Amino acid sequence: MSERYDLAIIGAGPAGYVAAIRAAQLGLSTALIDDGVDDEGRPALGGTCLNVGCIPSKALLESSDLYERSRREFADHGLVIGEVGLDLEAMMARKRRIVTTLNQGVAGLLQANGVEVLSGRGRLHAGRRVEILAGGGSEPRFVEAGHVILATGSRPLDIPAARIDHERIVDSSDALAFDAVPARLGIIGAGVIGLELGSVWRRLGAEVTLLEAQ
Repeated sequence: MSERYDLAIIGAGPAGYVAAIRAAQLGLSTALIDDGVDDEGRPALGGTCLNVGCIPSKALLESSDLYERSRREFADHGLVIGEVGLDLEAMMARKRRIVTTLNQGVAGLLQANGVEVLSGRGRLHAGRRVEILAGGGSEPRFVEAGHVILATGSRPLDIPAARIDHERIVDSSDALAFDAVPARLGIIGAGVIGLELGSVWRRLGAEVTLLEAQ
């Protein structure tokens, strides 16, 4: 027997969780399905933007900007602070704290508005029936809904000439979590993500080359 909702949303990024909150406020029984988890296996709502996109990149942009300015500009303002060092582990820990705090904030908003959060990977079947696979060998769960919203977002493109191996060739999520500053970094794509990550690692000491087709 499947559970029944007025609305099921697959994807808990900025589109999915905002739609879920508004639908619940308008009186619809709403299920929000997402398979995002943090490093400790806990649900991590907010999608790419909150977990491995906009928010962590902005945290690192701020930290790397302060690092560079303290080395190059503070003295011009009469601010003498001595030799400046880099503790990359602490910088990454701050980024993770910010993301975790906002994860909890999204979860709190959903709970306060009566949205049912279902953890697992959602797959849409005929008849607006959604299969939810939580992994770990557990049996799939099914829900039915009067309406379904697909808010699954996007993922990095794996190009034939440079297959992602998460070691030498990485995606943008990997580049937000390096444990050391790379000596040289080539970035394919000079859009917002490429420029932000290039800026972070250039400020921290990497030699960065951007490759852009346009």
